[in-house]
Amino acid sequence: MPQLTSFRFSPTQAAIAALFAGACNVFAFAPYGYWPIQILALALLFHLLQQAASVKAGVLLGWLYGFGWSVVCVYWLYISMHQYGGMPAPLAALAVALLALLLGAFPALATGLATCFRRDRTVPAWITLLLVLPALWMFSEWLRGWVFTGFPWAISGYAHTASPLTGYAPLIGVYGLGWLVAVLAACLVLLPGKKSAGVLLLAILALGLGLKSLSWATPNGQPISVRLLQGNVPQEIKFDAEQLNATLTLYEDLIRAAPADLIATPETALPLLAHQLPVDYLPRLAEFATASNSHLAIGIPISDGPQQYANSVIGIAPTPANRATPKLYRYDKHHLVPFGEFIPFGFRWFVDMMNIPLGDFSRGDALQAPFSVKDQWVLPNICYEDLFGEEIAGQLRASNAAGNPVASLLLNVSNIAWFGDSIALPQHLQISQMRALETGRPMLRSTNTGVTAIIAPDGKVLAQLKPYERNVLTASVQGYRGITPYVAVGNAFIVLLALALLLAAWYLARRTPSSR
Repeated sequence: MPQLTSFRFSPTQAAIAALFAGACNVFAFAPYGYWPIQILALALLFHLLQQAASVKAGVLLGWLYGFGWSVVCVYWLYISMHQYGGMPAPLAALAVALLALLLGAFPALATGLATCFRRDRTVPAWITLLLVLPALWMFSEWLRGWVFTGFPWAISGYAHTASPLTGYAPLIGVYGLGWLVAVLAACLVLLPGKKSAGVLLLAILALGLGLKSLSWATPNGQPISVRLLQGNVPQEIKFDAEQLNATLTLYEDLIRAAPADLIATPETALPLLAHQLPVDYLPRLAEFATASNSHLAIGIPISDGPQQYANSVIGIAPTPANRATPKLYRYDKHHLVPFGEFIPFGFRWFVDMMNIPLGDFSRGDALQAPFSVKDQWVLPNICYEDLFGEEIAGQLRASNAAGNPVASLLLNVSNIAWFGDSIALPQHLQISQMRALETGRPMLRSTNTGVTAIIAPDGKVLAQLKPYERNVLTASVQGYRGITPYVAVGNAFIVLLALALLLAAWYLARRTPSSR
């Protein structure tokens, strides 16, 4: 990159370049998949930071980059707030912009601290680029994953479900991939003056390709037959009182159309609280489960008392001959969506502006048992819960440590019809692919409008339905057992590694002579 490293940007040019580079990130993720764009964009940001005249300038560059990145990757939130939530268009657009500004603060923190480190110390550029910036970049994405309950949608690592970095996912998870992306970007900036940077870049990519051939899990028991239902119920009529009976009939017919070891519906496929269903509705499904030897996983909201609602999956297994009534399995969503599923303190006014049914759910337990289906154990997660890989890994790790059944299959049930026919659908599929890679388990997805799919432990999509079609995905799926390194330690390893790199950078800076 000789031309880039020799070109000096004016402050205005640098700001525009940072904003543009951030926006280009959208092409690295699904449905586009041009992952090298992300590394090039980040390399441009890192180069701009090397020229930043002040810490304030470094913060501004990171903020603009993060704003451009976020606003184009999650613009579809406008659809949910305006088209389906009824919020006036200007306010919905403002809300998306404010969220993008908030998300932009995380990379701004990283770039500001890195600029501060560089300006306060006379150190070789490689220390800032290879040690400091990648570590701080990882920390910024990790913080974004849990501060204010977290919203790590479209963070760097998700672009690499089919890149040479894929092989690292079972070891260091999605945040670790983000750190590697930053290291590669730093190598590109250093490449014109340091041939060793090119060697490091090629070594990281080559090792990633080699790691893809490793399998961290082994088959568990016999495969099971699955039927994943995609009802394609339009969001604008999903909770319409006049359409409720039609929706209940639709899903009963889809369930009863054929037997399978596991039949799964989307999130809140039954748009009534369980106690509001016709009294014989669930018993009829239980009779079918017993008669056909099928296991049902049904998305439904459940009330445990006045103003106590849970976004749940209930499991109905065949009833043994010695039991009079079926024993129900229940999973309650733990990681709730701010504003959509719980109301943050002081924001009741904001939620009241939108027409969101059941907008204040109760939170399920962090650790919940999987659902037994013949030889397999199925662990559900609901909608954007699969955005939080450390929580899914934590459930597997805790079950293994306690000697309890460990899930051999993951099941995501979703309804993201709220976001229309937008890039949110393929982006969410890519998130599920990352969870399969991290855990070494297949991920089953049953969604209302898409993308209903079956994902292999190596992250590859084995089968999927076209979005916005009413259909059923039928397949035989093999469960897997085993603990990947990421499941074993979660994010602890990459966080400690980043801390070690920052300490190493501080130590080297102290020992570096006062000239470059």
